[in-house]
Amino acid sequence: MRKFWIGGAIGLGLSLSFVALLVVGTFSAAAGLGGAGGGGAVALAKGAVPAKYQRLVQEWGNLCPAINPALLAAQLYQESGWDPDIVSPAKAQGIAQFIPGTWAAHGVDGDKDGDRDVWDPQDAIPSAATYDCKLAGYVDDVPGDQTKNMLAAYNAGAYAVIKYGGVPPYPETQNYVKVITTLEQSFARPVGRVEPSRQAAGAIYYAQKKLGTKYLWGGNGTPEQQGRFDCSGLTQAAYRSVGIELPRVANDQYNAGEHPSRDQLMPGDLVFFSDDLTNSRAIRHVGIYVGGGYMINAPYTGAVIRFDKIDTPDYFGATRVTEDGAKSLPTNLPSERKSDT
Repeated sequence: MRKFWIGGAIGLGLSLSFVALLVVGTFSAAAGLGGAGGGGAVALAKGAVPAKYQRLVQEWGNLCPAINPALLAAQLYQESGWDPDIVSPAKAQGIAQFIPGTWAAHGVDGDKDGDRDVWDPQDAIPSAATYDCKLAGYVDDVPGDQTKNMLAAYNAGAYAVIKYGGVPPYPETQNYVKVITTLEQSFARPVGRVEPSRQAAGAIYYAQKKLGTKYLWGGNGTPEQQGRFDCSGLTQAAYRSVGIELPRVANDQYNAGEHPSRDQLMPGDLVFFSDDLTNSRAIRHVGIYVGGGYMINAPYTGAVIRFDKIDTPDYFGATRVTEDGAKSLPTNLPSERKSDT
């Protein structure tokens, strides 16, 4: 039985049978806790919104009953990935992706400096919230969920929502509503326990078979790369093996589900590390939690995939991956890296 040594110090005899016990424990916990997740958001998830925008999102996300800070954060992330300088192929501009005509009609001077600047998040974020609330007012008398009707009006127009008495039967609009409401869960700090993942055991099973494999920066495990991975390449491949397609880099993978607290971690959760604990977009490393304070980790050049402790000063937080969460992630966000450390 091969032993894997942690940081050149204590030998940890974590065998494949130990991992198998963790896998069984994951399914047992899922059976015991199914339906125990829940509650509404009381605050934004730690670091999910970059610190420089957090006050704005928290304040303006409470502008009307149809929105909340997590929902507003989900919209902004979906639209721009928090990039205030982005321009879409359709000429939508800034962090909230207003097209010029919509900005002219609905842009507000959020910071009261005498101008309305679509490129300034101090104006654009309040404008996004204000526009959402105006749309909610337009469809206020329509039956059904007020927030979903508002999102549908954002995508398809208020007239379509009124005409169909709710979210219209347009696949694009229905998908938009589902994406934003799913992403909302990733930006909300959970109340109570987060529902267990039923794909976690398979992801762990895949990752543990890679123990001892040499690290490769940019590695995706291809034959040309001799089956080697970097950190996010390994987590992507592990969840792909159970039918969940994650983005390639760690900071995008963070939004693929809800965020359990440290004392609620379960095997299969992704655990993240960053030099900036206030901003999920600065995340630079990810591993797969296996229990007992350890993760399966592809650490750095010169090392092998191994077990490592997660309790380090750069520990950022965790994500319980879901299929819907992964599917909701935008595919065109700007990214600083093509792979991680």
